[in-house]
Amino acid sequence: MNDTTAPTPFEAVYDAAADETGARLDVFWSARLASADISRGKIRIAIEAGLAAIDGTVCRKPGQKLRGGETLTLTLAPTPSEAVAEEGALGVLFHDDHLLVLNKPPRLTIHPAPGLPDGTLVNRLLHHFPDMRQMAGHRPGIVHRLDKDTSGLLLVALTESARLALAADFAARRVSKTYLALVHGRPARTQDSIDLPIGRDPRHPTRMAVAEKGGREASSSWKLVWSAPDGSASLLEVAIATGRTHQIRVHMASMGHPIVGDVVYGSRQQAEWTRRGGAVARLAGRQMLHAWKLAFTHPASGETQSFQLPPPRDFWRLLLILGRRCQRVGVVGMPGCGKSTLLAHFAAAGFPVFSADAAVAALYAPGGDGAHMLSRRYGEVALLPDGSVDKAWLGRNMAERDRFRREVCELIHPRVKGALSGFLASHAGTRAVFAEVPLLFEAGWLPGEVVDMVVGVRCSEPVRAGRLAAGRGWSPELIARMDSWQWAEDKKLAKCRFVVDNSDDPAGLGRAADVVLAELAGLRRQDMHRRFEALAASGYAGRSRDTGEAP
Repeated sequence: MNDTTAPTPFEAVYDAAADETGARLDVFWSARLASADISRGKIRIAIEAGLAAIDGTVCRKPGQKLRGGETLTLTLAPTPSEAVAEEGALGVLFHDDHLLVLNKPPRLTIHPAPGLPDGTLVNRLLHHFPDMRQMAGHRPGIVHRLDKDTSGLLLVALTESARLALAADFAARRVSKTYLALVHGRPARTQDSIDLPIGRDPRHPTRMAVAEKGGREASSSWKLVWSAPDGSASLLEVAIATGRTHQIRVHMASMGHPIVGDVVYGSRQQAEWTRRGGAVARLAGRQMLHAWKLAFTHPASGETQSFQLPPPRDFWRLLLILGRRCQRVGVVGMPGCGKSTLLAHFAAAGFPVFSADAAVAALYAPGGDGAHMLSRRYGEVALLPDGSVDKAWLGRNMAERDRFRREVCELIHPRVKGALSGFLASHAGTRAVFAEVPLLFEAGWLPGEVVDMVVGVRCSEPVRAGRLAAGRGWSPELIARMDSWQWAEDKKLAKCRFVVDNSDDPAGLGRAADVVLAELAGLRRQDMHRRFEALAASGYAGRSRDTGEAP
């Protein structure tokens, strides 16, 4: 090529003034072109081929020493990529003669590497844009990278001049990059910056780590935008000023909140997460990191171009599931109304259930906390020979002495409430739970405290009295006394979200339970839709027109 021949779109000519005395020609150019991903070996080959000049004179000696102040020129011919072209979708968001902006899916490696000659994004690029094969290097067009399991915005150059310009902008930190990272736990702060150098982990050469000595400068800043109700995970917006290998993953792990799904830098937390099972574990089968926003200067027009891309379906579905609150449903009614039967229907449908009566029975059993407290308060008279509470003694005294009844309630109700709280915590990840608590309102446990809504069972007094007499041997006097310790039925049911009737057909209670379950499912769908709309409005979830996926 003579001095007047214009370079091809894949050939680059570099001009520079020598600013170092005694430097080798190849070393000088290697330092100058480090950000362009051009090796010293390629520079040496170009010099020996007569593609370098000093003050207009061709120089074929890579080791030529520079005096300082010379005008230097280097022309680099392309080295065709040896990667095989393969069919495959690219997810093009923007395309012109100079560059592409792509929606990179998770589980797609960017470029070939030893042991991975195909199945990468570069293989697909060469199929759709064959001329890219003439670009330099084994990763033509690639100016920045995303890990295999990271999704999101990726910028690709289509010409060598665009590649060099964009690579220089990345190296000079003129490209803005913001990621969405779903991390384990809830950070104590709402935002912060991390300036910790990153280098190879000396104990694990294939991993990166915060470097105690040396390492390369790495700067990240993050903002907390959402946390799961149980604090198990949080969504962060992470902006990076540098682009070190695994930078966000290493920095998040360094502050004790590794990325969900990252088995390399958060193996312990991910093992605990996997043990949770269900959709939460299944959807977190890869690191939940997404390249969300990208802004850069177009290499040809000089205009600033900005892009924002919602994360893929697995990412925002995990957010929706983590944000789901368990429906905590109380069950109340007068003695003999059929509360326990209704609870059994919910249990048969696969929902966890709690019975306050069963909790009290456990407290009154031999060795139970209730038996211990009553014997300490009232003496051994409160117990039977086996160590359980003497229920005949207890019932007689509660009926005859109102103060005694209040004292017992003050002792026992907090323990039942504690048992209920433990039950709710252990099932926080389920769709709904049901707790039969006959004195829910009377004990002052208002909706929103331990339960979110209440189902009340209505049953006429004659029907209840007949059931209690036949099934439990209760006298009219005992029924009246037990009723007197509760709110009137109408007052109780007025506080309930759902009311079912159990006065006539016993089979009707099962049908009523199914109706309640269907209405609860409808409420869950409404809540899911509301939360999806909130995520979409913030750019954290996408509809089909944004991501090609249905919500």
